[in-house]
Order: sequence, then C-alpha cells, then structure tokens
Amino acid sequence: MKARRLIEGASYPPEALAVLSRVFDQAWLEIESDFVGDSARENARLKLAGIILMLAPEHVGNADELKRTALKLMARGR
Repeated sequence: MKARRLIEGASYPPEALAVLSRVFDQAWLEIESDFVGDSARENARLKLAGIILMLAPEHVGNADELKRTALKLMARGR
C-alpha cells in the first residue's frame, strides 16, 4: 500500500522506522472503520501516514504521544 511505502521510505534509522510503522498500524486500527470505500480508506491511510511523518521529528521517541497527536489531527480533518 502507498501509505506503508511512504513510511518505510522515510529517512529515519531502522529503529525509528519500526516505531513509525507500529504507530501507523495501531492508529489505523482505531479509525479504519470510520472510512468506507477503497478510495476513502486509501486517502485516509495516506493522510495518516503524512501526519505521522510530519510529527515524527518531535515525537519519534514517544510512540504513545505520536499516536495520540496523529489521531487528534486526523479527527480535526474529518
């Protein structure tokens, strides 16, 4: 999927990429049912990945805070 490739292709050390991927997966599990249809789901996944990458420089050391903040930003955009 495009969102997964976006995160995996980011310029971070492997440990940080593992955190970002885990945060993405956990956050997506919480909101995936809010999006119906393939295009809506793909757009939401890309948006979530972008938000996580945007927040990563400040929050990569705190996965819980990264997830909470990403989910808040996703909720504002709906």
